[in-house]
This record gives sequence, structure tokens and C-alpha cells, in this order.
Amino acid sequence: MQADSRELMEIIDLWNYSDTAKAKIQEILASETPAPPHLFRYYGPKPGKVRQAEALWAEMMGRKYALAVNSGTSALMAALAALGVGPGMEVLVPGYTFFASASVVVASRAIPVICEVNDSLNIDPQDMLKKITPRTKAVIVVHMRGLGADMAEIMAVAQERNLWVIEDTAQAAGGTYQGTHLGSFGECGCYSFDAYKITQSAEGGFVTTDDEFLNNRAQSWHDTAACWRPDRYAEERFAGELFCGENYRMSELQGAMALVQMRKLPAYLAAMRRNKQLIRERIELRPGLTLRRQPDPAGDTGIALIMFGPSPEGAQALAAKLNEKGIGAGGMWDQTVRDWHIYTNWEHVLEQKSVSADGCPWTCPLQGPLPQYSQDMCPQTVDYMARSIHLGVAETWTEAECLSMADRINEAVVEVLG
Repeated sequence: MQADSRELMEIIDLWNYSDTAKAKIQEILASETPAPPHLFRYYGPKPGKVRQAEALWAEMMGRKYALAVNSGTSALMAALAALGVGPGMEVLVPGYTFFASASVVVASRAIPVICEVNDSLNIDPQDMLKKITPRTKAVIVVHMRGLGADMAEIMAVAQERNLWVIEDTAQAAGGTYQGTHLGSFGECGCYSFDAYKITQSAEGGFVTTDDEFLNNRAQSWHDTAACWRPDRYAEERFAGELFCGENYRMSELQGAMALVQMRKLPAYLAAMRRNKQLIRERIELRPGLTLRRQPDPAGDTGIALIMFGPSPEGAQALAAKLNEKGIGAGGMWDQTVRDWHIYTNWEHVLEQKSVSADGCPWTCPLQGPLPQYSQDMCPQTVDYMARSIHLGVAETWTEAECLSMADRINEAVVEVLG
């Protein structure tokens, strides 16, 4: 059944236009009868929105290839599949990230090894080095809350120990490190375009790479029917091209929204960076209060301002005082909430849960000794999370509002910490 203006009106209804406006739009649409839209990303009559979005994202991120998928998690899965991650392998992941960064490793039948984060709240290169074993094949570097990790040190460790680097840039799209876009350092960069990210297409994501072989394998994984191939039903053109994959394709509806979001990104980031910098520079640091370290301040996307209190109790008291002064602030580690952004709540991994009764991948004979999982296995991460105070930044704030916010932060710090 072909789509017509009725489907388009349902989409327009999501934007909450008035009934008067919608009636006018319906009247305009009724004046023409165009050919129905082609919403499948392959086999369309002209280069579709998804293909345009892939080309633009590759250009913006400085990569040769970009593959559109239906989520950031799918992007990670496709990247792991492209690299051939599987049984008998270990993958390093940080202890502070959304659980998907770890779950994709288990779904790939490999073993996640949880690493500490440092004062940037990203993976600690020194702890990475300590946790590498002969089975370690890759690291998933997550750029959390808009800020890049210590990529120079991380890449040095990866090159020294021959590790693949997959960058989870779900929360830092458009961020940079020393002038290079986040997601463009490792073998694969992964991005999320879901409704809660910097760039959004309701659901969606992208995998970027400079390696044609990896791009082809990611395409095979994301479209097991191989619609992307020049001849869909042809025999394998090169070893490793065809295998049993999934269906992670992005639709033309998501592609159209992603394309617009990409075009809006530079202006959005400029506003966020300006506002965060105005606040950050005006904050008066006192004993017991530190700011989250920025490995590259110029590359910070600016979406969040994070501070560390002297203790968990001090951080909670300061967050409460900030809220009294009209500043929405919160701790990032509440033991009464099972927040799956913090490894202590990853019971799926800590308890080695499996989708199958045989316990795979934990019981796989190809695996070596398993990591010793426990809630206190990364004390440095727990300390930073327990002392953290999070403030979101908005692009719409004026300079006066930013300066007023900084002044109220300073007042709260004096009242709580002295």
C-alpha cells in the first residue's frame, strides 16, 4: 500500500502545529498528487536522503566512509562485526558509559573488561594498559557527556599493544581532539542519532571508517540481505564480504531528519561552547571543588558542566544548594537508582548473564580466565562518580544568563564549602 499525504500529515502532527496551520498544510498538499515517496533507502529513483546523509557525515567527520544504521548500538555492533570481534577475545570498555557499550561486546560473543575512568570521566589510558591480556583485541573509547577522551595516550597504548580502537561518540557528535573530529581516530567511529543526543533523527546512527574493507563488512552486517551490493545476488567478491548478519538499515524518514540535524550542528555547537565557556571561566574554584578536566578544551561540545565536590556528601549538599538557587544540578551517582550508565549497576555483566542457557559467551571454551567482576572493581571510577555534580548547558541562554548562573554557582560554593 503506497504512502500519500495522509502519512505525511501524521508526521506533521508530531510537531504540534495548530489545527488552523494543519488545515492550511492539508489544503496545499491536496492541490497536487505527486509520485509516492520511496522510503526504503535502497533502489530509489534518485540518491536518497540516507545516502546524502552518509556523504555529508563522512565529509564533516573527515572520514572516507559513513554507513547509516538504525541506532548507536547498531553502529557499535556493526563496527565489532566488521573487525571480526568474537569468541576468545576481550574488549576494554570504561566503567562510566551507557550499558550498550558493554552489552554489544557480549552480544558479539566476546568478553568486556571494565576499566577505570579518570578526571575527564573517560577511559583511563593507564588502567587500560594494566588490564590488557593476550586475549585483548580492542578497546571501545567512549567520549562521555560531550567531551573527548585522552586520545593521544589512548592511541599510543593501542598502537603499542596492537589493539583495534572503536570510538563510541554517541554523546559527543561534532566534538574534536587536537583539531580532529572525535570518532575519526580509531578503526571505526560510532555515532547515535536518537532523540536524546546532540544530533537526532528519532532513532539512528552512523559508522565511519577510512578502511574500505571494514566499511564493506559493516554494510554486510547491517544488511544481511546485501541490498547494498552492486549485484545483490552475486557471489562473494572478496574473502570476508558475505556472512550472516542483521538488519540495521536506516529509513529515508530518519535520513531526512539526520541530514537537517547535520546542517544545524556547527551553529549549535558554537552556541553551546560559548555558553559553557562563559560559565566555566567565571567560576571561582575553592578548596574541595574542582572542574572536570578537559583533554582538549577547544574540542569540548559544551553540552554539560561537571564539577567534583570534596566528598559524596559535599557533592550532594552543593547540588541541593544549587537547586535552591534555581540552577538545575544533580549528582551523577545515586545508589538508590539503578543507572545503567555506571558499571556498578551492570548486573548483566557482573553476574555474567546470558541470553542462552549454556551461558555463552562466559562459558565458551575459547575464552581464557574471566575478569573478576565486582561492584568495587573500579574504585577510582566510583569515587569520581560519587563526587560529581552535573549541570546541563542550553544553547538559548544569553550572556547575561550565563554570567548570572556562574555567580549563583559561586554563591552556592561559598555557602556549602566555605
